[in-house]
Amino acid sequence: MKFKVLAGLMIALLVVQGKSQHADIPPNAVVPSPAQIEYQKMEFIGFIHFTVNTFTDREWGSGAEDENVFNPSELNTSQWAQAAKEAGMKELILTAKHHDGFCLWPSKYTKHSVKYSKWKNGNGDVVGDFVRSCQQAGLKIGLYLSPWDRNHADYGRPAYLTYYKNQLKELLDVPYKVSEIWFDGANGGSGYYGGANETRKIDRKTYYNWPSIWKYVKAMQPEILIFSDAGPDIRWIGNEHGTAGETNWSMINADEMTIGEADTKYLNSGDPNGRQWVVGECDVSIRPGWFYHESQDDKVKTPQQLIDIYYKSVGRNGTFLLNLPPDRRGLIHENDIKSLKAFREILNETFSVNLAENKKASADNVRNNDDYFSAQNIIDGDTENYWAADDNVRHVEIVIDLGKQTNFDRIMLQEPIRFGQRIAQFSIEAMENGKWKEIASGTTIGYKRLLRIKPVTTEQVKIVIKKANNLPALSNFGLYKASAREAE
Repeated sequence: MKFKVLAGLMIALLVVQGKSQHADIPPNAVVPSPAQIEYQKMEFIGFIHFTVNTFTDREWGSGAEDENVFNPSELNTSQWAQAAKEAGMKELILTAKHHDGFCLWPSKYTKHSVKYSKWKNGNGDVVGDFVRSCQQAGLKIGLYLSPWDRNHADYGRPAYLTYYKNQLKELLDVPYKVSEIWFDGANGGSGYYGGANETRKIDRKTYYNWPSIWKYVKAMQPEILIFSDAGPDIRWIGNEHGTAGETNWSMINADEMTIGEADTKYLNSGDPNGRQWVVGECDVSIRPGWFYHESQDDKVKTPQQLIDIYYKSVGRNGTFLLNLPPDRRGLIHENDIKSLKAFREILNETFSVNLAENKKASADNVRNNDDYFSAQNIIDGDTENYWAADDNVRHVEIVIDLGKQTNFDRIMLQEPIRFGQRIAQFSIEAMENGKWKEIASGTTIGYKRLLRIKPVTTEQVKIVIKKANNLPALSNFGLYKASAREAE
């Protein structure tokens, strides 16, 4: 008798969880890893560009800099982390070593590092401070280690690769989790190179043997996500404006690409037939430069410009990576923080209330006519639930009844990407004078699609899915009214 009661309780629990009698939709051939899904959910992350360039007023150092030039007067990595956290960032990536080869930690393999600078009499460790500050603020940790080194005498030769892997080991063979490692595509050119002062070229396809480096990295940090032109986990979006393509597939043929030689248009749009899932990361600096320059204090991007980038990155199935370059004090400048704070306030004002949530939704096709796949799932506030169509269906209409005349000018759609990216073309219509009128359209959706439109007042909205590579599915839909401050 006790067994029957226990079994009944277990079945009831499974039914509540929606797992007992319902199989999820079949996944596409290419799907993201759980870590890639969590990565996209972060949406907004930060970059910290800081090195000798900050003090020489350059973007790319030559590698010949005197180590003593690095001497921040008020370095405070906790200020960086706090600014990022308050802006809504979930991760910070630090340039542990840029192309100049100067190391922000006391590497035992070079004298071109903080250990040989005036700062803290050579006893400082920016990377160590950065890690502790991120941990205290609850931010994920990312590191950038430039493959190109304009200081090292052996760059371009086999010996440099041993040096590079030794430094990766210093940064990654640690007791804490590093969530992302950034491999830049800039490789080879003029440099100091230990006093040679010459130009060195490399074969980008073979010199680094990237697959072996990726394997080496994953052996030390199994859950780390690797960024480069070719992924394998995260890809460059193809520009430094922070802008993904209007069409942006999360798939590419990364196995055919070479870091530093990738087709930027291909990276920007992805590939509907791509064999690997590689998330698009949209990088941009809050200033014209990537490193701090006093002359740019009045050229910080406005909150409205940052909002525009958000719509063109996160709103186009990408992740927004914003650079915040500390100044010569070692602090993120007040102007940058002011703009960042207002950006977050505007974003919160716009997306605080979903005008479609918990209204009424119906679709002209629901998978197996099963409530488990009901259209109501896309407006229930739970992104894990989803609506799906039958196997042979590609064109579907979903109507949301708002219950009253509602004014909005922002639209949001999301797919349950754990099953892959499917939708290739859609439109949004509003009921106007008894007739449906198209108010927006798009191609891909993916993790998230945001649309900005002229204000519309209506009682009913219709989603029309026109093309998909598999049975279509949606996990979330929203209507919003933009903050008046967006237009300031």
